[in-house]
Amino acid sequence: MATQFVKSERLRKLPPYLFAEIDKKKKAAIAAGRDVINLGVGDPDHPTPESIIRSLQHHVENPAFHQYALDQGSPELRRSIAAFCKKRYGLDLDPETEILALIGSKEGIAHLPLAVLNPGDISLVPDPCYPVYRSSSMFVGADVYTMPLEPDLGFRPDLDAIPADVYALARLMFLNYPNNPTGATADRGFFDKVVGLARAHDFVVAQDAAYNEMYFEQAAPSILQVPGAKDVSIEFHSLSKTFNMTGWRVGFAIGGAPLISALGQVKANVDSGVFTAIQFAGKAALDDYYNLTPPIRALYKERRDAFVGAMRGIGWDVPTPQATFYVWMPCPKGSTSAELCTRLLDEADVVTTPGIGFGRTADGYIRAALTVETPRLLEAVERIGTLKL
Repeated sequence: MATQFVKSERLRKLPPYLFAEIDKKKKAAIAAGRDVINLGVGDPDHPTPESIIRSLQHHVENPAFHQYALDQGSPELRRSIAAFCKKRYGLDLDPETEILALIGSKEGIAHLPLAVLNPGDISLVPDPCYPVYRSSSMFVGADVYTMPLEPDLGFRPDLDAIPADVYALARLMFLNYPNNPTGATADRGFFDKVVGLARAHDFVVAQDAAYNEMYFEQAAPSILQVPGAKDVSIEFHSLSKTFNMTGWRVGFAIGGAPLISALGQVKANVDSGVFTAIQFAGKAALDDYYNLTPPIRALYKERRDAFVGAMRGIGWDVPTPQATFYVWMPCPKGSTSAELCTRLLDEADVVTTPGIGFGRTADGYIRAALTVETPRLLEAVERIGTLKL
């Protein structure tokens, strides 16, 4: 008799992946014929700009691009990344040693702990957070220390509350500003303090900047603008939200040469790089950033203002996010986030994301993604308003 397969202990320790569970429930509702408004997973609803598509169509015909890609990324893409970062952030980056192309920023973030952490090291992980920070740290045998994001501090961690013995064992700190799921932002002063702590305690800062271009009133900074940050920081950027390219899987990491080299060494052992035609399409996107991205930002600002205003109109206390296309909403008293999201789906056919899926400290919130047209957002609010919450 065949033995029953048992998953590895590292997989059994993980909770079910949040977005997969939400997608399962959403698909069941749609299969039942219900008119579901999906404010769950943050996936842009508008297509990739036509000029980027045309670039891919052109470059995919090049037979040389049908072979393995360079692990580091094409020189042309890296030069465009360097030019973008110079104009946008004032950064001087060496395309040869301080830039690495990624198969989406999620891939690079997930692989970084393999380059930085040893078993028993501490990984400082915000809560709530994108679940990959926690799972990738656990996969390498590190101990996860939770840094609650404090509402009174603008959903930033209280860096002074982390004990000295934790800092002594910490080798990695994950940050994510603009923040998913809260929509919070960080300023240069916060990054100054983080870099100072990293240098004092000898840990690496991984700043997830996937939403840096999804700001509204004030442009988001780069942690690498802080003097000395390259020595201790690596920053992850994504083209997914910036150019409506989630399915294309292309992003990049920037930072000091030793960190970029270490991540590149991991990637050389686990993947074969980004399809070169997609790299050239990414280059076309970055080269035209100042024409392509502002209209995308304007669209989400219009949706944000309409949705937040309407939610307040039905009595919800909803803060205005300063960046991202997420709205982080406190649950009405007496509801957990999972209970509330279940009711919204079952009774209003509106999909949202429970805060508990992002971390144990976030059970009092749910997240709505502004990834449907404004009339559907307002219809979702109308449906929510009919419930007795």
